[in-house]
Amino acid sequence: MSEFLGWMNELWQTMGFDSLVWQQPVMWLIGGLLVFLAIKFEFEPLLLLPIGFGAIAVNAAPELVAAPHGDVVGGLYYYFMYGIHLELFPPLIFLGVGALTDFGPLIAAPYTFLLGAAAQIGIFATVVGAVLLGFTHQEAASIGIIGGADGPTTIFTTAKLAPHLLGSVMVAAYSYMSLVPVIQPPIIRLLTTKKERTIRMEQLRPVSRRERVLFALVTTVLCILVVPAAASLFAMLGLGNLLREALVADRLSKSAQNEIINIVTLLLGTCVGMNMHHSMFLTLGSLKILVLGAVAFSFATAGGVLLGKLMCRLTGGKVNPIIGAAGVSAVPMAARVAQRVAQEDDPECFVLMHAMGPNVAGVIGTAAAAGVLIALLQ
Repeated sequence: MSEFLGWMNELWQTMGFDSLVWQQPVMWLIGGLLVFLAIKFEFEPLLLLPIGFGAIAVNAAPELVAAPHGDVVGGLYYYFMYGIHLELFPPLIFLGVGALTDFGPLIAAPYTFLLGAAAQIGIFATVVGAVLLGFTHQEAASIGIIGGADGPTTIFTTAKLAPHLLGSVMVAAYSYMSLVPVIQPPIIRLLTTKKERTIRMEQLRPVSRRERVLFALVTTVLCILVVPAAASLFAMLGLGNLLREALVADRLSKSAQNEIINIVTLLLGTCVGMNMHHSMFLTLGSLKILVLGAVAFSFATAGGVLLGKLMCRLTGGKVNPIIGAAGVSAVPMAARVAQRVAQEDDPECFVLMHAMGPNVAGVIGTAAAAGVLIALLQ
């Protein structure tokens, strides 16, 4: 009997119950909340579901992503390390984004690139605020990039500059991306008048296949030359878009749009969730990051709208300033929000395609901002 009890005691000590701390159930609740939001309200379900599950799993068994110790390696260590820390996932996501994105509205109205650039003010304003709150410059840059509303770019930047903040930063980034329809409309209405919101813009000109192919090639080269620190993102974005617009590689284009981006999104979300160990996530700094993320996103929206108002004045009322709010790179959600707000005041006002210009420009602008921050701070 005593031998049996000894075996049972040894078995108990091998279980996770023996070392359970109160922070673990708290993180299970947080992970469960992300899963609930994804299922109940469909908030970024493709990412919040695996992120929430990863958070629950890693706080049940931290050794899932434990670093090698002698001949012992955590069960998912290399899956985690190679995916996030060696920066495999963000460029592959950009390959899919490029294949899914129609840059035609930006090519037809090049001035909308300025609206995408103006939205990046949220990033740099938040960097300053984060430094004033006591974060290091590298941490502040990782927090500020949330304002671009681009998950892969946020991961890319944080993995390089402040990998210990990855869990908190990513939860904030994807949470606010999912809340675009909630956060942006009040800011748009606050900064614009009904007359401005009901401006009907001229139809965009058709864009030729040649222009689209040249745009993919030329933009890739220019962006890499200007911001080499983000070269892998620009290269994959350009390749994906070239596959789409060349019209001769449908199999590759469809693979990038579907199988590749879906698989990488699943792996990426799970890896991010597995970085949400309670020792790094349940801190005062995480709460500050959530607050600063909201500030970053709000400032980004306001920056685009304010430049839109300026363009409206300079063009004699030909530009609807609402489209400036789409300068964040939440594609195509931000453009759809702009359309919805415009039609609330005028059901016959259609700005969706015009808003897609700054929306896709925001993808390039956020990656460029990330490259600048990495080059300066790494």
